[in-house]
Amino acid sequence: MSGQTFYKDELSAYLKRRSFLLRIGLITGGIFLNGCYKKMRSNRYNIPGTLQGPDAKAGHILRDKLKLPAAKSTRKVKTLIVGSGISGLSAGRWLKKNGETDFEILELENHTGGNSYYGSNKIASYPLGAHYITIANNDDALLIDFLKEIDVITHFEGQLPYYNDYYLTFDPEERLLINGEWQEGLIPDFGVPVADKKEIRRFLSEVDQLKNTRGNDGKFLFNIPLSSSSADENYRRLDKITFEAYLEEKGYRSKYLLWYLNYASKDDYGQKIKHISAWAGLHYFASRRGKAANAEQNAILTWPEGNGWIMKQLAGPLRDHIKTSSLCYDLKPMPNGNTLVTVFNTKTQLTENIEAEKIILCAPQFVNNRLLKNFNRNIDYKAFNYSPWLIANITINQLPESKGISLCWDNVAYNTPSVGYVNSAQQHLNLSEDKKVITYYLPLCDFEPAVARLAAYSRNYEQWLDIVIPELEIIHPGISKAIENIDFWVWGHGMIAPAKDFIWSENLAKAKLPVDDKIFFAHSDLSGVSIFEEAFHQGINAAKQVLNVTS
Repeated sequence: MSGQTFYKDELSAYLKRRSFLLRIGLITGGIFLNGCYKKMRSNRYNIPGTLQGPDAKAGHILRDKLKLPAAKSTRKVKTLIVGSGISGLSAGRWLKKNGETDFEILELENHTGGNSYYGSNKIASYPLGAHYITIANNDDALLIDFLKEIDVITHFEGQLPYYNDYYLTFDPEERLLINGEWQEGLIPDFGVPVADKKEIRRFLSEVDQLKNTRGNDGKFLFNIPLSSSSADENYRRLDKITFEAYLEEKGYRSKYLLWYLNYASKDDYGQKIKHISAWAGLHYFASRRGKAANAEQNAILTWPEGNGWIMKQLAGPLRDHIKTSSLCYDLKPMPNGNTLVTVFNTKTQLTENIEAEKIILCAPQFVNNRLLKNFNRNIDYKAFNYSPWLIANITINQLPESKGISLCWDNVAYNTPSVGYVNSAQQHLNLSEDKKVITYYLPLCDFEPAVARLAAYSRNYEQWLDIVIPELEIIHPGISKAIENIDFWVWGHGMIAPAKDFIWSENLAKAKLPVDDKIFFAHSDLSGVSIFEEAFHQGINAAKQVLNVTS
C-alpha cells in the first residue's frame, strides 16, 4: 500500500513544498514532524514536550487514494454516520432519542470529538480545541433540552433556566494585558485615550441595538442557529462585504477598537477582519442574548477539558454505536438504491464494505469532496476555506508575578499574535495548587490558509517553541524557567472561515441539500461558523431529514 514508488512521489512532493516555504521564510529548517507522538526535548530551551495533531497518515490514505486491501466482508447498516465530532454525535443522539437504533458512527481517529477533543496529564485535563460555550439563547428549545438532559441546566426559576454553578466560569473571568498592566475584561480600557473609548462605546452601542433588532420577517437579525436569523436583505447584504470595509464605512478608526475586533474575529473564525464578512463579524457580537436566573447575560460555561466535557456527554450513551479508527474511503451507489461504503480499519489494516440505506456525512466539505466522486453534488468546494490553528498546553510550576488583576480563566495580551491562553485549572476546586496547565491559542492567519497550513505541517517542535516562547516571555517575563512541559497540537483545518459572500451564498445553500434523499450532510462548515451550537443543530437537522424520509 505504501510501496517504493509512492514513497518517492511523496518525498518529491514534500521537498517541493518545503523549498517553497523556505523561500518565503515560513520555516527555517528542521524536518516534517506533524503527527509525531514521541516525547521531544528542545536543545535551546531545554523544555520537553510533544508535537501532535489529527491522524495525518490515515487522512492521506483518503487524500491520495492509496490502494486498500480487498474487502473480505459486507454487512448492512440502516443509517451510517461518518464523523464523530459534535455534529455526528448530535445526529446519533437524535436518532436514538427518536427510537432509531440501527445506526453506526464511523470515526477516522482513535477517539471521538473532532475539534472538541481534549487531553490530560498528571496535573489537569485540558482542551485541544473548543473550550467554552455561552448560556443558550432562551428561544433555542433544542439546546436547552439537551443542557437539561446533561444537568448543565438544573431547574427553572420562573421562565429563566438555572445553570449548574460548577459549570459557570469561576471568577475572575477575563483580563487583558495592556500598557504594562493587567486590566479586568478584554475590551481595551487601561491607558486608552478618551477619544478611543468613545469610539469603542459607539460600536458596542451599535451591536447592542442590532442584537435586539428584528428584520422585516419578524426574526432577529442575528441568531443562533444561523438558520433562524432574519432573511431581511437589507442586512444579509452585509455578507457581501468584508468586516473591515464595513467598519471603514462606519468611520471606526480607533486602533484599540480595531485590535479588539481583530481579536474577536480570530477567536471565533481564525481570521482577521479583512478576511471575514461583515455579517459574520457582527454576528459574533449580536447573536447571543441568553438570560439565566443565576448568571449574567451571555455568561460562559466551561470545563477543565473544554468542550471535550460536553462531547463526552453526547458520546457516552452512543458508545455501542461508535467505531473508531475507521476510515470511510469510498461511497458508491448500488442498483437497489442503497450506498456501498468502503471502510478501512487503521488498527487492524482490514477493509470491509457496509451497505447503508441512509448516510449522514458529518465530515468537512474538503473530505466530502474526496468521498463523493461517484455522485454529482454540483457545488464549488474551493469556496470552503478552513483556518489552521496551533494549540499549546503548557505545564508550569508557577506563574511570574505581574501588575494588575490576578490570573483569570481567559488571559489575553494586547497586540500579540495569539488570542491568549485559558487557565485550565480555573474550574478546579484546588486553586491553591502552584502547578497548572495553561492552554495557548494561536490562529495561523498571517498568510492565506493553504500556505499557513503547509507551513504549520512543516514546522518541528523546536520551531514552534521559537514562535510561542518569545510571546509568552512578553506576556510573563521569566516564564520559560517555570515551564515543565509543552504539548503542541496542530489543527490544519481547525474551523471554517466565513469569508465574504459565503454564509448566505447559493453555493452554501446547495451544499446543505441531500443527495437523492440517501446522503445527508451535517457539519458546522455548512453554517459558516464553527461553534458548538451550529454543529449541534446541524446534526439534529440531518437526523430529522433521515427520519422523515424513512417514516
